[in-house]
Amino acid sequence: MLILKKNDIPSSEITPKQDYLNRRAFMAGAAAAGLAAVAGTRGLRGMLHPAGVEAAEKLNTIKSPLSTTGEPLTPLEDITHYNNFYEFGVNKDDPAKNAGSLHTRPWAVKVEGLVNKPRTFDIDDLLKLRPMEERVYRFRCVEAWSMVIPWAGYSLSELIKQCDPQSSAKFVQFISLADQKQEPLPWSAGIQWPYSEGLRMDEAMHPLTLLTFGLYGEVLPNQDGAPVRVIVPWKYGFKSAKSIVKIRFVKNQPNTTWNDMASNEYGFYSNVNPNHDHPRWSQKRERRIGFPIWKQMQPTLMFNGYGDQVASLYQGMDLNKYY
Repeated sequence: MLILKKNDIPSSEITPKQDYLNRRAFMAGAAAAGLAAVAGTRGLRGMLHPAGVEAAEKLNTIKSPLSTTGEPLTPLEDITHYNNFYEFGVNKDDPAKNAGSLHTRPWAVKVEGLVNKPRTFDIDDLLKLRPMEERVYRFRCVEAWSMVIPWAGYSLSELIKQCDPQSSAKFVQFISLADQKQEPLPWSAGIQWPYSEGLRMDEAMHPLTLLTFGLYGEVLPNQDGAPVRVIVPWKYGFKSAKSIVKIRFVKNQPNTTWNDMASNEYGFYSNVNPNHDHPRWSQKRERRIGFPIWKQMQPTLMFNGYGDQVASLYQGMDLNKYY
């Protein structure tokens, strides 16, 4: 079993901040020693969060039993400087460089489609909708790298219940922000904006599917999908839409960005499956970011290790066909 009991030790104590604070922040602080002395830790943390983050930085979280544990957490510096967020550039360090132009206040998420109670949620209302949980999840990228991240949020199903989906709603689609004033939206990514992702309704309602507002006990950095994203821990990372502005409930399988661009490489379901290779590389092993080089490579787990919780969703499906 990979779902273990609550841990009494906060994640911030498991990995002390001095171990993961951004090296660049210290360099900037050294260059402006007087300002850093006044700003202290808050100033350093602000350098990790680009200027667009305007919310309170700390999140009050409760421990969740729906956590992966027993593995070292990925340092915050890696989580915030090794990102896929193509709205801000195609290189791994581009989002950290460019996401300061994103403004997370005001921010609204519109819920529409096959629901009896269509609504528009202000981000601050979403933050207060349910108690915020800390959940440590494995995060696996289709490019065969992985992290272990202490996310903060609550089950997406809590938001879905607020909108009362109709029985004809079989899928949920997520639309990310596409705003050239805030995002470079590089054409080199080959993407038709806005970014779109989707889940089957039972996947969206699964308790592991997390509506996510933070990590390491603080609000999401812009480059990690601020101010709200989803995390679906048994799927490849691109299924976890960032900077969401719209949620649609639909009858038919929605168009999704990577599946539309290259359906032979990126299936709609995109479950972590070491037995189904990407056309250009094997998925049997992964590189754990933040580990020493000699410890990085490790075997990939079916459903990213969450098979006991989610395998029943796909009973009878050919996962080589519905990849």
